[in-house]
Amino acid sequence: MARLGAALNATFEAATPALDAFDAQARATFDGSASEFVERYVETPVLQAEMVNDGLIGTYAGPRTPGTGYVLVHHNAGQALGVQGAWGFVRGGMGAVARAIAGAARAAGATIVTASPVAQILCDAGRARGVVLSDGTEIRSRVVLSNADPKTTFLRLVPAAELDDAFVRRVRDWRCIGVSLKVNFALGELPDYTARPGTDPQPHHGATIHVAPDIDYLQTAYEDAVSGSVSRRPLIECYMQSPSDPTIAPPGKHLLSVFAQYFPYDRHDGPWTDAMREAAADTIVAELAKVAPNLPNAIEARQILAPPDLERRFGLSGGHIFHGELLPDQIFEHRFATRTPLPGLYLCGSGAHPGGCVTGVPGLRAARTALAELAAAR
Repeated sequence: MARLGAALNATFEAATPALDAFDAQARATFDGSASEFVERYVETPVLQAEMVNDGLIGTYAGPRTPGTGYVLVHHNAGQALGVQGAWGFVRGGMGAVARAIAGAARAAGATIVTASPVAQILCDAGRARGVVLSDGTEIRSRVVLSNADPKTTFLRLVPAAELDDAFVRRVRDWRCIGVSLKVNFALGELPDYTARPGTDPQPHHGATIHVAPDIDYLQTAYEDAVSGSVSRRPLIECYMQSPSDPTIAPPGKHLLSVFAQYFPYDRHDGPWTDAMREAAADTIVAELAKVAPNLPNAIEARQILAPPDLERRFGLSGGHIFHGELLPDQIFEHRFATRTPLPGLYLCGSGAHPGGCVTGVPGLRAARTALAELAAAR
């Protein structure tokens, strides 16, 4: 896994990504399922489930679905503090990343305008020339970089006449139905796990907690969503930033972030309602109570974000956290390119190669491409 992850790191930076650059073993891993890969090397059921989990994040697929092997490798491709496959917390919360980028932009002379939605990408003579805000204000520029997902960028913001029919069909066929539900819990005390008792801060309170006894549990969670509405016993992944970063919670209080699947955007039993949101959160609490009995009484408040909420709040079409599935037919040469069919418009978000996760690579590649083409045009 480490070797495949390191290889992906290099390929993510490549100007012409191609799956053919990998050897047969890598291709077999990418095209196979996460369960096949993990079961080849790990025998303990609970450890199998823990490792397979990373092959399912944000994906409308089960552990035995072909292609989830790639998703597993994708989530182990990055590095934190020089450790291959490691993830980290951002001090001050994820908003600190955006604030750091904004600070660097302003220091370089950028003007940042918020609360002013872009209504349309301004085009002239077959080229992107700026944007039109919802209030009618026009902002002209030599290039436009869109961090919006492909469907938002090409179907809502770019005038229809600027793109050919074949490309528009590809965008319409892009799979981006989100199944991820996020619940943030404000806790009065740390979870007291039966496997690691105690509400005093311990190493596991700062680690990722997966709740799944075996792969079959995760497969059933997926099949529930496919055949019915939502998972009865969902995939659950927990993070607690507050033991590592006390600044994000009041003294003696804690935040528990729960990432859960499968809770599809397009539920079979009708559009999401507040009652459905609360029921989903109750299901998660019930499952967590089986491993941390004190949790229900420790919860002081909760915030529930279903896929429609992710769409509305963050502009994610279908509520998909990666701007589209990361399965093999939507990654590498099958993902959207940084350079779009509309000259002057560049895609810099997770819908572009190499896809989702907090890497900054799509933005880096878009910035480099735009700067190079501006320089060449002088």
